[in-house]
Amino acid sequence: MIVAALTMAAAATQAVAQMGAEPDLDTKYATALIKPGTPAPDFTMRTIDGATFRLSDLRGRTVVLDFWASWCPDCRKDAPEIVRMHRQFGPQGVEFVGVSMDTDTAAWRRGVEKLGIKYTQVSELKKFHDTDISKAYGVKWIPSLVVVGPDGQVVLSTVLSYKVDKYLSEQHPTGYRSTSERVTIDGSKGKLQGILQKPVLAAGQQCPMVVLCHGFGGSKDGPLFELIADSLQANGIASLRFDFNGHGESEGDFVDMTVPNEIEDAQKVVEYVRDLRYINKVALVGHSQGGVVAAMTAGQLGADDIAAVALMAPAAVLRDDALRGSTMGATYNPQDPPESVTLWGGKKLGRKYIKSALTLPIYETAAKYTGPALVVHGTGDRVVPYTYGLRFHQQWQGSEYVELEYFDHGFTQNIYRATSLVSAFLVKTLKQ
Repeated sequence: MIVAALTMAAAATQAVAQMGAEPDLDTKYATALIKPGTPAPDFTMRTIDGATFRLSDLRGRTVVLDFWASWCPDCRKDAPEIVRMHRQFGPQGVEFVGVSMDTDTAAWRRGVEKLGIKYTQVSELKKFHDTDISKAYGVKWIPSLVVVGPDGQVVLSTVLSYKVDKYLSEQHPTGYRSTSERVTIDGSKGKLQGILQKPVLAAGQQCPMVVLCHGFGGSKDGPLFELIADSLQANGIASLRFDFNGHGESEGDFVDMTVPNEIEDAQKVVEYVRDLRYINKVALVGHSQGGVVAAMTAGQLGADDIAAVALMAPAAVLRDDALRGSTMGATYNPQDPPESVTLWGGKKLGRKYIKSALTLPIYETAAKYTGPALVVHGTGDRVVPYTYGLRFHQQWQGSEYVELEYFDHGFTQNIYRATSLVSAFLVKTLKQ
């Protein structure tokens, strides 16, 4: 399964490891919740319309129990995600049941209507901690979610909706079988190696192309870009992901890598795909440092050449890191950096990288881009604080911004959610 291979860019992994693991809210609020492997207690309850509901009637299907209340601010905040999951996974046979802790039917009904909830709603109409259901399932906090498997066993219990989304995404893969070809492109420091995916096209038919730019120390490979590329291909859009100079399979030495020469690499890749006869428009996607490269490349080329940009946790912090004399855990004198500093695994960060980063006009250059843009960033990103992504959104008029609560730099909480946001934006924008 693809999630087993889930890794973020090496740089992000190293930085997070240095700062220690970040406990999630389940360690505090889900300790009493019914545990996976436990038979889900059966219950009978009245629906919001007065009908009788029995959990056991849904045996043989996956059931998501959403414990919530219309008076609960956190529940109202989380509700759009549950509604989205119901819309996505309901047609695939997953049942959603809202177990409300409301005591007032009218308020409960108003909350359901306002939030656009379409799935089954049940309640005892008792105070939260007086309900039999809260005792049976160990619910001490709302919102809480429990996933019951077709065999009636609990498979997941959590207060974090992204864990349910991730579980359902893994259990219900798209089944899409991608096709690809390897390409070689002249870059700033030698040959760049890439992987091109394109949809089946009729003679003379054209399609958009998305160029994917990885982060510092990363590569073109891995589920982050593979999921995006597969989704784009399934929707009639081509993509090309490649290794920057000094990374992965591309030529060049890591010690010679700088953001400016990565921008040169990106521009050469854009030139390459623009010359393909079946391509009618080009977009850019970048993660981490690749987000900086994508944003600055778009600013340099302009909206006439770049039809859309999507940034995932763009690492504009790299300039501030250089000014502080600390990059990925390596420290140095920013006024007089050595020829190289040693990073994880013996990698050498060159003086040219540091010197160029000190004066890199990241936002000033990116601001010149005026086309459609999306920025996705996690509030739990400890490598690049989300405010750096927010600034791109604030300076790009009309851009879209999605803040994923608790998500880290590599979106490891639920990579499917992050990549689906990017894919949906590109399909919507490029297929107009």
